[in-house]
Amino acid sequence: MKLIVDRDVLAEAVTWAVRGLSNRPPVPVLAGVLLDASTDGLTLSAFDYEVSAKVTVDAQVDEPGQVLVLGRLLAEISRSLPNKPVTITADEHKVELTCGSSRFSLQQMPTADYPTLPTSPEPTGSIAGDVFTQAVSQVAIAADRSDTLPILTGVRLHIEGDKISLLATDRYRLALRELTWNPTDTGAEQTALIPARTLLDTAKALGASGSVQVALGSAAGGDGLVGFEAGQRRATTRLLDGEYPKVSSIFPNSVDSVAVIETAALTEAVKRVSLVAERNTPVRLRFSEGQVSIEAGQGDDAQASEAVEATLTGPEIEIAFNPQFLLDGLGALGTQFARMSFTQPKSPAVLSGQAEADGDADESYRYVLMPVRFAN
Repeated sequence: MKLIVDRDVLAEAVTWAVRGLSNRPPVPVLAGVLLDASTDGLTLSAFDYEVSAKVTVDAQVDEPGQVLVLGRLLAEISRSLPNKPVTITADEHKVELTCGSSRFSLQQMPTADYPTLPTSPEPTGSIAGDVFTQAVSQVAIAADRSDTLPILTGVRLHIEGDKISLLATDRYRLALRELTWNPTDTGAEQTALIPARTLLDTAKALGASGSVQVALGSAAGGDGLVGFEAGQRRATTRLLDGEYPKVSSIFPNSVDSVAVIETAALTEAVKRVSLVAERNTPVRLRFSEGQVSIEAGQGDDAQASEAVEATLTGPEIEIAFNPQFLLDGLGALGTQFARMSFTQPKSPAVLSGQAEADGDADESYRYVLMPVRFAN
């Protein structure tokens, strides 16, 4: 094998391909990245039986061939190379990388032992890349980060015709994003539970593309897989097993009070006030006519308070939240104003966005926060 490839192109491609590889694979060969040089260019593939990634880039291929080398090592080397063309050659045992005066020799791994990647997915539909990335980012923040209940580490994706809903919860907050897409079958209805971390990494990597194709079920290469494709990048991931809890009842049926606050102002105030909040202690929000007062700390501990202009409709209310959970939701809105809807101080509150202070709420994204008990 012999080829020449641009340094930045190689570094970006390797980083994309190996991003999902385990640091401790069950067998050594799964730590590898497969390099396949052909008339189509250079194709890099990685697969650990859970996540697969494949990308094809332009390269001057003088001698076609296929080699397997340690993926993360190749990623680190390619990122550290000088900004010059990279020549890759291989014999029976070694893979040589030459870039300017830099030379690296890597041990080949046995390609015969490498598993076959899932077939390239056939799209169930497509969605704009920037919309897909934003939607996944808004929802993934609410997925559980522990393995106590593995099913809650996923994002529930539900397709019904041209509508998609993404939902995640860790039992303390819930995020729901609803949007439209372009399905290949307008009558299709499918549900998939996708690992949140993998989905977020994939969305960020593919979001710069104009359009992302999504494949579910047999179209993805198997009933337990979901596939994504954008440009020359393709990825699959295994779905989580189990029945996702029915959480739609968390959304309150009625609202007693609604407050509208400038998102940036509330965010900065919560950040400042929460500096004195001890671990796992809440910030208190007192909503009254014309303002919301944010407070943290009590007794002999450090204390802080700040008031932010707010418009309140309905009875005054005092409620407390985990400050980081509140900041996560505010950061995901993407709108100039935040709208907070309440029933009672001990009931879940709903955070949504709106473009103007006196405009309508944008309920395509809703973030539900469970309140925290606090001492009076």
